[in-house]
Amino acid sequence: MVVLPSSFTGGSRYMHERTQDAITYVRHFGRLDLFITFTCNPKWPEIVDILNQGQKSHDRHDIIARVFRVKVKHMMKLLTKGCIFGNVRCHMYTVEWQKRGLPHVHILLWLEDKIRPESIDEVICAELPDSNIDPALYEIIRTTMIHGLCGHINKSSPCMLNGTCTKEYLRCFRKETQTEDGYPQYCRRSPEDGGIVTQIKKNNVDNRWVVPYNPVLSRTFNAHINVEFCNSVKSIKYICKYVNKRTDQVTFGVEDLDEVTRYESGRYISSFEAVWRILCFPIHERFPPVMHLSVHLENGQRVYFTKDYAIHKIINPQKTTLMAFFELCRVDYFPKTLLYCEVPAYHVWKNNKLSRRKKAVSGYLEIKKDQVLGRVYAVHPVMLSAITYAYSYIRSVGQHHLLHEKL
Repeated sequence: MVVLPSSFTGGSRYMHERTQDAITYVRHFGRLDLFITFTCNPKWPEIVDILNQGQKSHDRHDIIARVFRVKVKHMMKLLTKGCIFGNVRCHMYTVEWQKRGLPHVHILLWLEDKIRPESIDEVICAELPDSNIDPALYEIIRTTMIHGLCGHINKSSPCMLNGTCTKEYLRCFRKETQTEDGYPQYCRRSPEDGGIVTQIKKNNVDNRWVVPYNPVLSRTFNAHINVEFCNSVKSIKYICKYVNKRTDQVTFGVEDLDEVTRYESGRYISSFEAVWRILCFPIHERFPPVMHLSVHLENGQRVYFTKDYAIHKIINPQKTTLMAFFELCRVDYFPKTLLYCEVPAYHVWKNNKLSRRKKAVSGYLEIKKDQVLGRVYAVHPVMLSAITYAYSYIRSVGQHHLLHEKL
């Protein structure tokens, strides 16, 4: 049996840890504010101008990867340091790839000043802009932020399932934004109330087809950038799992020489994603960092060893963060006032030992703090009871054998 550890980038355990880290942000900072999806545009001048004669964007995976990586870094700098939505307390993002190969990134933002329901329209818009007032933004929204077309116009659209759109388009006309569970229902004025109507592929398109966007981001990057306001607590767990979902799976057949067909199931990695991995670009980034704290029973920690160092590891096992925390509480008064998950903010884990941080924080003289968060590994109650029973059973059996040897 081969088990991929959580250090394997893109694996199921890796994504599960990223999901638990996102929940840690929710526990510490509260609900997130904005959910942004930024998709690569193959018609960017940075891509088109480099292509050779006769080449298409899908012929140069390396150009797509490099340009999109620069765009993502630019966007994160604009969001965090530029503070276009206000000061950002916490953020995380994951890069994914569509079936046709183009990359996109899901971004979660926690803001210092929470967005109020009455100020949603100042951040997010779901209407076509006026071509006479802002013709550049009008052309960007018209070409990148219109859903579909689907429904009765195009029943073979990829978003159609059993005759209905899975993204719930067309949306309804609304004179004002209404907040409810999940995503808000944004303002979408009808043509009678002043809404703009445009024509795409000989079809009249109004505000019911517009994907919610932010004018500043759309004008800056000229790409499909969906911006959603997270209003309900019910959507937090879904969004954290959606952003850190596992990679696509594929099942394929393999014919052996004896003409017996076997089926294999594995991860689907497109050529665009393969180039991204070859260039060593990250698929996940976050701030602040999260330190994972181990939890185990007495003498029940994991010990990794080889044949040459088995005896040495058994006699002198490495300390875990839990063991170091207990030892720290015996020699220092301050850790006794903290919860286990609060220790990484004031201590650094180095050489299997927890030591005081050297970065100062205002208001304290001898105690220094950083922005690192701590998270205890989740242990299911059923699993915990089973481990406790097995541990007590092993100890009783061991004592029985020891008593038998003495007799």
